[in-house]
Amino acid sequence: MNLATHYLGLYLRNPFIVGASPFGDDVSVARELQDAGAAALIMRSLFEEQIGPAGNNLLTSATPAEGDDVFSEFAPYQSFPARYIRQVGYLKSAVTIPVIASLNGRDPGGYWPEFAQRLEGAGADAIELNFYRVVTDPAIAADQVETEMLRTVGSLTSTVRIPISVKLSPFHASVAQLAVALELEGAAGISVFDRFYQPDINIDEIEAQPHLRLSDSAELPLRLRWLAILSPLLSCSLAATGGVHTSADTIKALLTGAHAVEVVSVLLKHGPSVLGTLRQGLEIWMREHNFSEISQFRGMLDRARCPDPEAFERANYIRVLQSWQA
Repeated sequence: MNLATHYLGLYLRNPFIVGASPFGDDVSVARELQDAGAAALIMRSLFEEQIGPAGNNLLTSATPAEGDDVFSEFAPYQSFPARYIRQVGYLKSAVTIPVIASLNGRDPGGYWPEFAQRLEGAGADAIELNFYRVVTDPAIAADQVETEMLRTVGSLTSTVRIPISVKLSPFHASVAQLAVALELEGAAGISVFDRFYQPDINIDEIEAQPHLRLSDSAELPLRLRWLAILSPLLSCSLAATGGVHTSADTIKALLTGAHAVEVVSVLLKHGPSVLGTLRQGLEIWMREHNFSEISQFRGMLDRARCPDPEAFERANYIRVLQSWQA
């Protein structure tokens, strides 16, 4: 059974990518994930605040300057630029699977291209960009946000030779148009979707309460819908991120057009061995349906297979609303 796929122009032995997370912080853990079946590893994100003006003095040091407490409150989740670059090298020397760096920001300015070159020089096989941004200023228009994203992607793709992917949010007015525009700027892949931080409210203390909730399979349908829409529109790679917890989830993502799936929460819950379970379930399903390669069924349920997609969308919408029985 051939589970191989290509993502960002990289050969993957199967579609299971370890998504951006602390799993890449420890070389021994990275090896364990590779041995368990991971086909690629995305490092945890390095934030624009750590590379830009606030983090400029960290570019050549492994630790913050004495007395610099810019990131002290985030100490459990920090990795300074020089250390991050060295970790790329450590991982590349320890594993044979692709290592993908991750940059996270809302307004990276001119700092990312220089740092992207450093990542490329350290051996990163690709870079995933996460434009995490919650726009609360009413003076900032939607087209301004997206224009800045496109400018940044264009700047990076013209600076480095390694592929650049973009992790999108579902909260854009026209996800399809933005994805096409990102590909035209040189993006080699699109990941759908980023999971937004959503604080809870502590009613006893009357204050906002940070809350990190792991994903579950209930989040997958939004990804499936947009994979099916984007697949026939794009030539670049597609990945599902958020909501992939079972072999069935993986199969659904592939059927709607994904080339790969990024998994984190399921690994945090069950450990590296779950990768073997996911792979085995995919193989069993493929055997039962007489598929010997992923390419034989990838995208079978994308939007292009529907003769009148918009009418089909409306019909399904109406049917779902009318299906509820009190």
